[in-house]
Amino acid sequence: MESIVMYPSPAIGHMISMVELAKLILKHKPSVFIHIIIFDLPYNDGSTATYIDKVSATISSIIFHHLPTVTLPPSITSSTRHHEELTFEVLRVNNPNLHQALLSISRSYTVSAFILDCFCTTALSVTAKLNIPSFGFFTSGAGALAVLLYLPTIHKTITKNLKDIDTIIHIPGVPPIPSKGMPKPVLERENKAYQFFMDTSMKLSKSAGIIVNTFEKLESRSIKAMNDGLCVLDGSSPPIYSIGPLTTADDPSGSNGVDDNHDRPDCLKWLDSQPPQSVVFLCFGSLGVFSEEQLKEIAIGLEKSGQRFIWVVRNPPSKNKMMAIPEQLDPDLDLILPEGFLDRTKERGLVLKSWAPQVKILNHDSVGGFVTHCGWNSVLEAVLAGVPMVAWPLYAEQKLNSIFMVEEMKIALPVKESENGLVSSTEVEKRIRELMESEEGKCLRKQTMAMKNEGKAALNEGGSSFLALSNLFKSCNLQREF
Repeated sequence: MESIVMYPSPAIGHMISMVELAKLILKHKPSVFIHIIIFDLPYNDGSTATYIDKVSATISSIIFHHLPTVTLPPSITSSTRHHEELTFEVLRVNNPNLHQALLSISRSYTVSAFILDCFCTTALSVTAKLNIPSFGFFTSGAGALAVLLYLPTIHKTITKNLKDIDTIIHIPGVPPIPSKGMPKPVLERENKAYQFFMDTSMKLSKSAGIIVNTFEKLESRSIKAMNDGLCVLDGSSPPIYSIGPLTTADDPSGSNGVDDNHDRPDCLKWLDSQPPQSVVFLCFGSLGVFSEEQLKEIAIGLEKSGQRFIWVVRNPPSKNKMMAIPEQLDPDLDLILPEGFLDRTKERGLVLKSWAPQVKILNHDSVGGFVTHCGWNSVLEAVLAGVPMVAWPLYAEQKLNSIFMVEEMKIALPVKESENGLVSSTEVEKRIRELMESEEGKCLRKQTMAMKNEGKAALNEGGSSFLALSNLFKSCNLQREF
């Protein structure tokens, strides 16, 4: 029996992207079995157990394997400043467990390919020993991948810490990037996380290929630069397979008009009563948290904007925690939002605690704008819904994504932080008004709708992503089944 083994990062956004890739492969090759190897992290990255159980129960040809939990020494956990460092350390320690899992799978299945999350490149040393063709899967866009592949060149040409200089970095295929706009883990050369990303870049460039969750029309310049070998200057570039847009299969149907399903969320029923494209949706991802001060600025800006809104609010991070992880308890809105805010805005606004059915909301006719943290899954969901954005990056590669969304793709407006990192209520009000009322907002909406159509066309037979998947199958010695 033919199989493909996948090795995702445990974070829910990465897990969902990998499972969606598995579904896409099974759509065109239903006889193959997909084995997904998962591991635990030493910090709370949001539970994936319910999601994994649901996938297991509905798709019999996707099989999950849990690696044993590993414990990192306190010397590592106590000194770490970045989530990424802990992830890389766990992956390194897990290699023997991964080796055993692959041997076990190989006893019953013929493993045609190993597809690993780009955080998991330390696994390439294991698959090399077993002679399994291995492909990276980059769950963000082609622009961010171009930056990652170019990182060793930046390391050679800029010898100071990026956080200590104020310069513009020129990378093939993407707009100019301010040095301080690079992801936090690569701002300081002496950080372990910096070296991990350097290693990741070099290992990826030697893989059998890199699968990217994007499509050509959205990021044509980045994709061309990588295919032309401009981002890997030492050695040859791996093939790039742009097979997106892959987003969660959460069905947006039922988000408009009348729905007899009594389980339909109240927020969708509320949207039914709002005018078309009149509501701005604010949601900041599974790890997106703000201080109480920032939440109050958002509330004041929303109120002053006069716009209809749906806003997902999470608890502020605990002050005594080293890394900002959302509290699991629902927030006390009366405590953390300005006094009287909920009463004053109840006719035109809805505040949701911790979670919302994002895909359904974005696809509702009443939604006309999206304020987002620029996580790539969220960006693609908005593109496929034709909803323009305000880009408010918070962590990981999101500052890069915001630059590409604003300057390259022309589907978003930027927010400007003050020197202390706070986004003022005045800025919130200004950007939301621009998005929902201005001529520039109309241009963004038109461009986003065009990208929506291009994204759907890319996945159809003969489209760019369809052809890229065909080429990936050939590289794995798999044949399409129709």
